[in-house]
Amino acid sequence: MTGKYFGQPVLRLEDKHLLTGRAKFCDDIVIPGMLHAAFLRSDYAHAIIKNIDVTEARKHPGVVAVYTAEDMGDYWKIGPLQVPPPFAIKDAQFNARPLPPIAKDKVRFSGEPIAIVIAESRYIAEDACEDIIFDAEPLPAVIDLEKAWEDTSVLVHDDLPSNMAALVKQEAGDYEAAKKQADVVVSKRFVADHVAGAAMENRGFVVNWDERTQEMTVWAGTQAPLPLRSAIAGRMGLVENQVRVITPYIGGGFGPKVMTSQADDVLLPWISMKLNRPIKWIEDRRENFLATTSERDQVHHCEMALKKDGTILGFKDVFYHNTGAYDPYGMTVPLNTQTHTVSNYRVPNFYTEIRMVFTNEMVVTPVRGAGRSEGVFVMERMMDLAAKELKMDPVEIRLKNLLKKEEFPLNTGVIGQDFVVGVLDSGDYKNNLEKCIQMVDYEKFRKEIQPKARKEGKHLGIGVVAFTEGTAVGPYEGARVTVGNNGKVSVSTGYSTQGQGHFTVFAQIVAEQLNVKVEDVRVITGDTGHFHWGAGTFASRGATIAGSAIHAAAVLVREKIFATAAKFLEVPEDQVDLCEGSACVKGHPEKFISLGDLAGKANPMRGAVEADVKPGLEATAYYAPPHGATGSGACAMIVDVDPETFKVKIERFVLVHDCGTVINPLLLEGQIQGGVSMGIGNAFYEKMVYDENGQLMTASFMDYLMPQATDMPRKMEIGHNVHPSPLNTLGLKGVGEAGALPPSPAFCQAVEDALYEYELDLTESNLNPSMLYEFRNKAIKR
Repeated sequence: MTGKYFGQPVLRLEDKHLLTGRAKFCDDIVIPGMLHAAFLRSDYAHAIIKNIDVTEARKHPGVVAVYTAEDMGDYWKIGPLQVPPPFAIKDAQFNARPLPPIAKDKVRFSGEPIAIVIAESRYIAEDACEDIIFDAEPLPAVIDLEKAWEDTSVLVHDDLPSNMAALVKQEAGDYEAAKKQADVVVSKRFVADHVAGAAMENRGFVVNWDERTQEMTVWAGTQAPLPLRSAIAGRMGLVENQVRVITPYIGGGFGPKVMTSQADDVLLPWISMKLNRPIKWIEDRRENFLATTSERDQVHHCEMALKKDGTILGFKDVFYHNTGAYDPYGMTVPLNTQTHTVSNYRVPNFYTEIRMVFTNEMVVTPVRGAGRSEGVFVMERMMDLAAKELKMDPVEIRLKNLLKKEEFPLNTGVIGQDFVVGVLDSGDYKNNLEKCIQMVDYEKFRKEIQPKARKEGKHLGIGVVAFTEGTAVGPYEGARVTVGNNGKVSVSTGYSTQGQGHFTVFAQIVAEQLNVKVEDVRVITGDTGHFHWGAGTFASRGATIAGSAIHAAAVLVREKIFATAAKFLEVPEDQVDLCEGSACVKGHPEKFISLGDLAGKANPMRGAVEADVKPGLEATAYYAPPHGATGSGACAMIVDVDPETFKVKIERFVLVHDCGTVINPLLLEGQIQGGVSMGIGNAFYEKMVYDENGQLMTASFMDYLMPQATDMPRKMEIGHNVHPSPLNTLGLKGVGEAGALPPSPAFCQAVEDALYEYELDLTESNLNPSMLYEFRNKAIKR
């Protein structure tokens, strides 16, 4: 599906502002009389609060106020979960423990806020934090996931009998019966380690309460402006139209900025109203590592039952998921893991069990991949294990079990994060892999390139994996499209953008429908003063959900243009066409009326208006999917490994992806490449490490390694399969997290293949040279 603008590689409209320095970010917001906030955070991972003495801090020159939980009075209360669990899952158990606004009586992770200082400058506020005396009784820290599940001697939450946050079992068929019929059963324990979102721009929050108008304006680097507005209004006893949330340009989101119940979200509006002064807080990098949410901490115990020809009979996965000290985001992440272990292959019998555990670590919520990465990693590594056991080629065993296009739509039998049983809507998973191995020239690599390299003493290896990406979940998004008197078009949506290119793709959708120039479409996102309802930016749903709403609104405006123009052009509606920037008579472009003039005539100051006619060339529409759309793909990675230093160079990276209809191929590839870079970082660099006392040992970029541009493949070769989703008019599926999913299992498979002299068994998704060294030393030399 391509058109004049739709499907074309239009350059990003937003880049002009970014590249010329005119784009405003949260820290660029300056308001006269603005105060600055700093948090004092606990150094203890687990401790009983004995006393917080703020006397000296309040005396510090330039300090306006200092607050602890005790100073908040009745305002200190624990709010609702941001995302409740899907109670449709039979016999699911869940212990809700939302984030408190600030620690009271007990701290449960190192970095948890215990006091906030408001001062004339950030420097003064930070200095005053050092004047606060924090007296606490340390407790043992709960860190080990598997031990925490069984051991009740130390509890994160004293009112619970154990550290269980949730227990969820989902199954189809009869795995145990399948296991008895199997020729081969393979089993393995896998670990997916903690990683950070590590966006370029940290979180930020500026708030101004206007006593005169009784209105509050918030500038926040949030992925969820409308939920944040509603949360603030509810906590402050205001109605929604008294709170306006504006998201300036945002330097990356990746999931953690969806949260609406962090300490700044809760405290700063209350303090601004209390002091009647604007307040700014900008998170520093150490705070980001310590207290902003992280992801990926899971331990899996897996089994797979197969016939001797490689056919999967059944799969079992019992896994522990670290939710951290609280669970404000419900079970979203482990549910995504659960759904993605069994969404790629034909698995007639499966049993999956989530054991979600409270620990004395920071809260775990979605980070790009959001549980999908772990599910893909586990299933793909089990496929590799099965291939080794059966002495099959890893590509062969995958092709044998991947779903074919005639099997869709397919009910997975697993309830996911969108609260309904998953349905794989469309695709051709087998063909994704076939196209991928063709692009990487798999046969040539196996028969010619790799043998030649081995004779020369080189260690080249290849990894090939398949994956799915659950995208485009509800509940809904909406949009308003308006043609102005100048003939230009504005689009308003509650969706927010963090660099994905939404301004461009949304403009392309409208420009295609209304036949106006892309640059004549002004897109307004993330401002609750312009659009009042929506959910936010997460789960690869921008183009699919918000884009579908924008398309629906543009279609309504198009119909309105035809109806209105027909009267002024004195022709039937079916004789009206859209020329660029005008409505004209079909076959007679010289007979036209500009869209600007038409917009003016549609909003007259005098004269009667027909009863069924709404003024203006404007329409609002919403789109709510019945369930998520599923993207899919396959990936091949060729690596060159130095067996002495364990330096790994990615020689080739090929990815084939099906995201349905493509709006902008240029931006699509950018999204995939960005995801791949994050996935490579997770595979070989990034890892958050806590010691036995719950202290984060990697709280800076000195210790938390990030990939650099030089670590990326010199060229990412990206291919596309297009199987439009039947769930929306445009046939779209999401793509935002696709690139982040396959690198870890592909990397493990490729490194094992490169170091062929050893029986390597890479069971962790986050590796680095020192870990590879340890795995190699444990391995048996062939």
